[in-house]
Amino acid sequence: MYFQTIDDKSECVGIYTNGRLYFDDFPTELTRTWRYGGSLKDKDVEYAWIRGHGKDLRSACSEELSEELEKLQRKMRAYTKTFRIAKVNLNEHCIFDLVPHDFLARYCDVKNQITEHVFETIEKPANYDHLVKAHKLLYNIRQNRLNLNTTDCRSLLLSSQKRMKAQDLCSNYSYIDYNLFGTATGRLTTLPGTFPVLTLKKEFRKLLKPNNDLFVALDYNGAEVRTFIELCGADQPDYDIHEWNVRNVFSNSLTRDEAKVEFFAWLYNPDSNALNNDFYDKKKLLDKWYKDGYIITPYQRKMEVDDWRAMNYLIQSTTADRVLAKAAIIDEMLEGKKSFVSHILHDEVVIDYSDEDRPLIKDVKAAFEDGYLSTMKAGKNYFELTGMEI
Repeated sequence: MYFQTIDDKSECVGIYTNGRLYFDDFPTELTRTWRYGGSLKDKDVEYAWIRGHGKDLRSACSEELSEELEKLQRKMRAYTKTFRIAKVNLNEHCIFDLVPHDFLARYCDVKNQITEHVFETIEKPANYDHLVKAHKLLYNIRQNRLNLNTTDCRSLLLSSQKRMKAQDLCSNYSYIDYNLFGTATGRLTTLPGTFPVLTLKKEFRKLLKPNNDLFVALDYNGAEVRTFIELCGADQPDYDIHEWNVRNVFSNSLTRDEAKVEFFAWLYNPDSNALNNDFYDKKKLLDKWYKDGYIITPYQRKMEVDDWRAMNYLIQSTTADRVLAKAAIIDEMLEGKKSFVSHILHDEVVIDYSDEDRPLIKDVKAAFEDGYLSTMKAGKNYFELTGMEI
């Protein structure tokens, strides 16, 4: 049965289906909707937005519905503008308490028709299940209000430029909203108007404080190198991967930093064969994962790419999807707990950690690593993180 949730906040529960709005006693067998909304966590529901690889309603709409959709969206924008002028925070109110129900019913009916059109015209992607888990994870991250303040940030207040930036971040950004489909490789981007954690200068991370006791950050040791090793089917070294390369690839002729630079210069330059050996064999890897102009990763992400960028796409996409998959597992492990996944930064998953969940932290780290090696750091803000032992 096709349906739409009326709001995207877990505490604002309303359903439209079969021409009616429901706010309790929901019908059973709700199976297909536009996208995840948080209010039906235990339902076996399929999502058109994922099936359509992140298309918006207008892009996914059939031609015969496009004019009506435009009218409805124009009216919704007018309502939103009115709320903004009246300084009504939509993050703190349910949309169905503010907008006429007859309008909501018509809008949801059109969304139902678009949803049905997507299911009829677009095949389910091979990586659908992975994307759904990532979609739910990123939804949960968006629901967590950030703790942003200038306490203990004196260095950011000494110049007017930094002070204005810090005040803007603290006043105008309260959550992180990632774009799951922002890049071809699956590396995340953040949506405009939300906290730009991926592009923020490091010194401004000091503004971001945990809501609980600490930030605990899990970060892979040499993530992309270890992805290469995993894709080759080889065993992972059990200590720092760059030190391992110093000893086993460069015969102790380089420092760790020099070896790291040399390795990545070789890895992402298709013309370089300087390090090709039995352990690191780029040709063997691409022969396995790159065929007919397409990379298909272990996470079933299919990307059209030229020879020059094929290795880059394979390694970066697989790494990004691995991080998302492990973060989704951690999110499930922390469900119902005080701790929660705060955010993701490239290869790092950051937990807003409550000490009452201390018994879980070893299992969380083990789930994140899953054969890789990681470091764990903790701190009272996101800038000043130091090594943490468990």
